[in-house]
Amino acid sequence: MKVIQTPIAAAVTLTLLSVACAAQAQTTEQKADKKADATQLEQVVVTGIRASRESSLNTKRNADSLVEVVTAEDVGKMPDKNVADAIQRVPGVNIASSAGGEGGFSENDRVSIRGTSPSLTQTLINGHAVSTGDWFVLNLFGTTVGRSASYSLLPSELVGKVTINKTARADLVEGGVAGAVDVQTRRPLEFKKNLTLEASVGAMHSTLADKTDPQLSALAAWKNSTNTFGVLLQVFDQKQHLRRDGNEVLGYFTIDKTKFAPGTTVNLNGTVQSIDVLDGVKAPSLIGASLFEQERHRQGGAIEAQIKPTNDLTLGISAFTSKVKASNMNTNFMASPKWLFDAGIAPLTAATSADGKTLVGASFPQTGAANSIIVDSGIRPGAEQKSNYINLDGKWVATDRLTFTGQIGRTKGTGASQEFASEVGNVGSAGNTPLALSYMMNGTSRGPSVGFTSSNGANFRDYTTMYWNWNYGAKVKVPDEESYGTLDAEWQVDAGPLESVKAGVRFTDHSRTNGNWISSGPNWANANIDKTLPAWSGDKYPSNFGSAFGAPINGMWRLSYADIAKWATISTQAKPDPNAVFNYDPAQRHEWTNDFDVNEKTDAGYVMGFFAGDRWKANAGVRVVRTKGHYSTLRAPNSQDPAAVIDNTSLFGPFVREYTDRNYTDVLPSANLSYRLNSDLVLRGALAKTMARADYTALSSTTSLNDQLNTGSSGNPNLNPVRAVNYDLSLEWYFAPRSLVSAGVFYQDFSSFVDYRVTQGRFFSDLHKQVETYNITQPVNVGAKNKGFELGYQQPLFGNFGINANYTYASGKLDGGGEMSGNSKNTYNLEGYFENDVLSARVAYSYRSKFYGSYDRGVKMHMDDVGTLVASINYKINDYLSLSLDGLNLNNPTLKYFGDNKDQPRAFYSNGRQYYVTLRARY
Repeated sequence: MKVIQTPIAAAVTLTLLSVACAAQAQTTEQKADKKADATQLEQVVVTGIRASRESSLNTKRNADSLVEVVTAEDVGKMPDKNVADAIQRVPGVNIASSAGGEGGFSENDRVSIRGTSPSLTQTLINGHAVSTGDWFVLNLFGTTVGRSASYSLLPSELVGKVTINKTARADLVEGGVAGAVDVQTRRPLEFKKNLTLEASVGAMHSTLADKTDPQLSALAAWKNSTNTFGVLLQVFDQKQHLRRDGNEVLGYFTIDKTKFAPGTTVNLNGTVQSIDVLDGVKAPSLIGASLFEQERHRQGGAIEAQIKPTNDLTLGISAFTSKVKASNMNTNFMASPKWLFDAGIAPLTAATSADGKTLVGASFPQTGAANSIIVDSGIRPGAEQKSNYINLDGKWVATDRLTFTGQIGRTKGTGASQEFASEVGNVGSAGNTPLALSYMMNGTSRGPSVGFTSSNGANFRDYTTMYWNWNYGAKVKVPDEESYGTLDAEWQVDAGPLESVKAGVRFTDHSRTNGNWISSGPNWANANIDKTLPAWSGDKYPSNFGSAFGAPINGMWRLSYADIAKWATISTQAKPDPNAVFNYDPAQRHEWTNDFDVNEKTDAGYVMGFFAGDRWKANAGVRVVRTKGHYSTLRAPNSQDPAAVIDNTSLFGPFVREYTDRNYTDVLPSANLSYRLNSDLVLRGALAKTMARADYTALSSTTSLNDQLNTGSSGNPNLNPVRAVNYDLSLEWYFAPRSLVSAGVFYQDFSSFVDYRVTQGRFFSDLHKQVETYNITQPVNVGAKNKGFELGYQQPLFGNFGINANYTYASGKLDGGGEMSGNSKNTYNLEGYFENDVLSARVAYSYRSKFYGSYDRGVKMHMDDVGTLVASINYKINDYLSLSLDGLNLNNPTLKYFGDNKDQPRAFYSNGRQYYVTLRARY
């Protein structure tokens, strides 16, 4: 076996060796001192899970606002692989494993609070902003993402402590209407010892992919004996092979009776009727068996230095970088009811849902010249996401009453995708008769049933019967950057109930650009495309594909990654370089219609007071923030545009750049009160006005089209920010050590929530070479209300056992009665643990009820109820080494999605189970 020593692997190895040597030396000293120590009184020290819970509860109990806290020890005792995993068991927190239309995966990626959209939750690191990116192409320019952070870039090893702020304060960065998550990293001067070394080496096994991958991390922290200078270095290198089996329904279209010849009939629900009866009924566009395979490789690290030149001055510099390489391949074997309907081919028999609004089943004849089968194969070797920042901070205790703190820094996130897709069908130049298609939806109980029959012996599993339909490729890169600076001052007043006054200012300059969309178009069929199908290498769908949701597709062929990559080199409209894949001409192939630029500059200032009495404490203040937004996109010129205004030209045509400027000011008052009813009972109340700016992509007026489904999305630069007034009331009973029973109610009144509407527009179709009608999804401002309550309970029990449970109810509605995006009515977590000096174990179950996520391909996308089971066992070998076994998704959940209702299933996904074994060393 050949071993390749990477820099991170070398760092982990050196750390493990250092810990081992130190452990041996320490063991020798302990043996020598054992006899002397025997006469000393035993001191009971609470450690592990119980200590972390005690620390978290003390922070929560002593806070003057409503917060939840997760510590590094909490993270280390659970199979938490990123920060979203770490906080998902906190009351009121919702997590999702996807940002938009990519569907769910095995690892959590987005965080939201109290049944709201992830874009309404602010994510900070050490109190400052962090930019991230997405690897999935539709998340780079779709209208439903942009503000929310991708937690896939934030490994759990970063965590020193995570504070979830559920109520606003004037000194918190605006942008979290529902709340804010502040990830506080470990800092070198905060370690107890002068030298701390940590390392972990492990392996992760994914059952569905049947692959095992390495997991490495290391940390070294040093400070001098006077605690005036310290340095910390942290690195991580984690791989994961994913396989996701899916049944997908790519949108629903509205049946148009004018597509059919006069007198056409259909046997509908057992009665022969005119085809006109189906006019306006929704039917599935494409029904697919999607096999998604991906290799994720997360690498990065953090470095920080702190110095105290005097007792009153502390300075720090920190930097972080994280990159996820996410190359992937997707094969989707699809039935195409829409293409048959568009060709005027009526079903022989059909069935509708109980309300008559959805065509849940149909059987078509074997006739016509439209594809009943489409096989879409795509590779994305350049998919990746990045996040990094550099931050300078300082604290100066000017006098015994006056303290200054400040930060200045820059953060950048990048999302990128590089794609080559091919589509083949069962109708081609030979003019063969397509297979007869039949389908039946099964609600969300299991995947759709699809069948193909032939009177002439044709077999859809025969690759030689397939014909070229089209090829497509694209490169896109979206950077997201912010420069920021803050300065805060706090003066200890001690004037009656007023203890201190705090004031500060903050400046930011944020930009997000989608200006690198290089496409293989504009025409779907072109002389530069080789229409000869590549030789089939014999690859097939896995034999157990779809077994989790009852939709197998045994023996179906598929093109391999290598087949498609070779095809891409000769099939793209590229520079004349036969050895280059995706080498598109950046001038001629620039698809300007997908470009947008967003720039926002903000100036914020606040003042607040901290108050305290005999049994109470409070804070109250106001934050004022001025936003200056500058947004630009490109569009095709119209007859009113003079020739001189043409800004850019490519093979896609000439384009005119449009600009929109939006300036607005928000005044955000807030107040928090904590009252101690007795020594164990704490009552809290809060009132605040909050705001969050609309997603960057929602603010662009770019229109993106899907020619296959006649759908698209467009932004709206005239959107107002999301604004709300929040009310909170809670009661906490600390009835025993490390124990808590809590209950709280909340109410959020949104004056300008962002929802989505579907309108129709006429656009030119590159696929059909004509102007057609498209369903376009566009964001709009609406009013909304969200109300609910939270219950929590945690307590150590007998025999080293303990329990943690919580429940959140949230009911969100638009003022017109529609659904709020992200709103799950019911969320609960149930966790049990056992811990002694050697062994600790945890089992946790998390449940989230159905919620409306966004529009996808012109149709609402709901995620159905889902619960996940995780477990962890940790064995303490000695004071320096421990071994853990973790399991994620142990119940092998099927992630289910549906459209307007459960008569319209959208997707079923299975990711299998994931197991981790890890050896940790600490000195």
